[in-house]
Amino acid sequence: MTQHPNLSITRRWFLAVAGAGVTTGMLSGGASALAPVGQTLGEGYQPTVWYAIAGDGKITIHIHMAEMGQHVGTALSRIIAEELEADWDDVEFVHVDTDPKWGYMVTGGSWSVNHNFFNFSRAGAAGRIALIEAGAREMGVPAEECTARDSMVIHGDQSVSYGDLVSRGAVDRQFSKEELEEIELKPAAERRLLNRDTVARDVPEKVNGSAVYGIDRSIEGMVHARPVMPPVRFGSRVANWDDSVSKEVPGYLQTVVIDDPTETCQGWLVVVAESWAAASKAAEVLAVTWEGGSGRETSEAELLAEGERLVQDDDAGSIFMRHGDPSAAFEATDTLHEGLYKTHTVLHMQLEPGNALVWQDGDTWRVHGGNQWQSLTLPLVAKALGIGEANLVFETSYLGGGFGRRLYCDFFVPAALTAKAIGRPVKMIMARPDDTQFDCPRSPTVHRVRSSTDAAGAMRLYDHACAAGWSTAPIAPNFLAEGLDGGKVDPFSISGADHWYTADAMRVRTIKNEKVHETFLPGNLRSVAPGYTLWAVETHIDEVAHATGQDPAAFRRSLLNAEGRNAGEAPHAVGGAARLREVLDRVVKKSGWAERGDLPEGTGMGISVTAGQERSMPTWIATVAKVRVDSETGEATVENIWASIDAGTLAHPDGALAQAEGAILWGVSMALHEGTEIENGLPRDLNLDTYTPLRMHQVPDLDIDFVTNDHMPVGLGEPGVIGVAPAIGNAIFHATGARLRTIPMRPQDILEALEA
Repeated sequence: MTQHPNLSITRRWFLAVAGAGVTTGMLSGGASALAPVGQTLGEGYQPTVWYAIAGDGKITIHIHMAEMGQHVGTALSRIIAEELEADWDDVEFVHVDTDPKWGYMVTGGSWSVNHNFFNFSRAGAAGRIALIEAGAREMGVPAEECTARDSMVIHGDQSVSYGDLVSRGAVDRQFSKEELEEIELKPAAERRLLNRDTVARDVPEKVNGSAVYGIDRSIEGMVHARPVMPPVRFGSRVANWDDSVSKEVPGYLQTVVIDDPTETCQGWLVVVAESWAAASKAAEVLAVTWEGGSGRETSEAELLAEGERLVQDDDAGSIFMRHGDPSAAFEATDTLHEGLYKTHTVLHMQLEPGNALVWQDGDTWRVHGGNQWQSLTLPLVAKALGIGEANLVFETSYLGGGFGRRLYCDFFVPAALTAKAIGRPVKMIMARPDDTQFDCPRSPTVHRVRSSTDAAGAMRLYDHACAAGWSTAPIAPNFLAEGLDGGKVDPFSISGADHWYTADAMRVRTIKNEKVHETFLPGNLRSVAPGYTLWAVETHIDEVAHATGQDPAAFRRSLLNAEGRNAGEAPHAVGGAARLREVLDRVVKKSGWAERGDLPEGTGMGISVTAGQERSMPTWIATVAKVRVDSETGEATVENIWASIDAGTLAHPDGALAQAEGAILWGVSMALHEGTEIENGLPRDLNLDTYTPLRMHQVPDLDIDFVTNDHMPVGLGEPGVIGVAPAIGNAIFHATGARLRTIPMRPQDILEALEA
């Protein structure tokens, strides 16, 4: 075998070679999406911090968001290039390391395109303005008579390239914050890149194996490590330990007991060796005894029971939102629709387990590893090391899956403390069971939903109480908000319950399940709160439709009148519930909803209408699932999923479709196949032998379409997940008459519902 001179043989290299017959068509053209480690950023003219134009015409965009499969660099670069009037072939981008000049660094919540759209658009426009001014001076013509197109400033038959202007030193204008904010963006009708497709620029690196993930990096003199963790996350202490057997493993060096001033790692040890294989073997035979530990006997059933107790207590928790007079509506109602809905613990199981490479470089400490929330984790690691934040740099790599787990890179801490303790670079990698044992799972949740309707079917009351672990509270308490009647609320643990259906009176109450927090650290998982709140909302709405004798799609449409609080507002939610109504109409038509009565016995169709992630940034989606249920085994097979999506302007349509596909399939996985339970304070399923996400043969046919418009772009990483589980549950009801109110919906659960 002949090896490429610049490419070491890795698993990804092998896969790239093995798949060359079907991948070579994607490898032509495009620029590197991730700069090699140590590469300097683009130099030349920099109208803002976000990009630089070199004398050869190359335009380098500086991407401060994490890349974890969503092609964020391509999307954000298209935004700048659009207003800059750049030739797309001139554009490349680099993912930057931490530096205060980039501002707050976090990639999550499907925020990247939405939250950066105006800043990046104005940055591009600023460069266009400055280059037109410079080009006009060079050509001796008025600037107002010049245009820009494809990296050229044009006046009649004359033109000058951006690169030539930079190489001559003809452009140097800088823009103040106020000047940037005053820039008017070009009309949407003049856009030439947004809402138009291209191949993502990071595809070649990911296919040929040259992309650098956190787990890939090596530096001279480093040693390898694997953590040894206590029986539960909180309150454990190392009573004694013995490495006599570990010393018999060739390559074993030492074991470090972690003394963590941040209390992130309570009762941890880290085994160090000359190779990871040696560290892993030595860790497995290390004898350790622990004392203490919170929640060592806690079970999933106890967490759910506590959640049910809390939602039944009208005095528990805090009010997240209120509309109208819910108390009066309760008193006036004759018929109350009520349901209790639950979701089980869900793990991240990202392909790349937790890892970090940490070393000291003079006065600076460096950490290399995939990270979604650098601005949160950097202060934590600095505190652990006892250094100033200015003396710590997080180097950027691709993430082999994030899905919210890498919003809190607590595993950076033990790697850093081990490197400090032994005075050598340390590369710590968690084995799969390690990563799972101390995952930050999505909390189990319990919802109590009550509603009433009048004789005409209008909703008079909607009341939703949710008890869950709050993902924001333990790691970023400053993100908590004030409840309407006092107390705190975690918006990231309740959003979605404040839906877009019209109700005369509405109330949403959120309750922190402290028992969850005593047991493990609840985290954010792709779709965050709407992944469970809208399971309750959309299942309940379906139940009300059937209880009142209405078609589920028609009933939903009747509640989407886009008035009052549901009218929407600029710039993020223009049109409000009317845009939900449009995607509902589209999916009803293309799915053949009107003919669902003609389906074979045991086959049903279900629908959901959702808007995630938050009301301030909604992606409007209507989903229909067709499901076949085997009444003897209880197995549910999802045959088709139709989805109509309005996400506003699409910065990268192909990437948008890929994200929607992945999100919908994860929705199927969590609805039917994926989920665990807490046993003795830990997840029951620690590896993929018993934790069983959706397999390839279980993938349904997908039919996804996007509404084309020029509205503000919103998010696509997560919203596709949200409506899938309720659509499947509603389809199972249509097929069998069995109503399921808990996810995941396993075959045994379906059989029990059929017998009820």
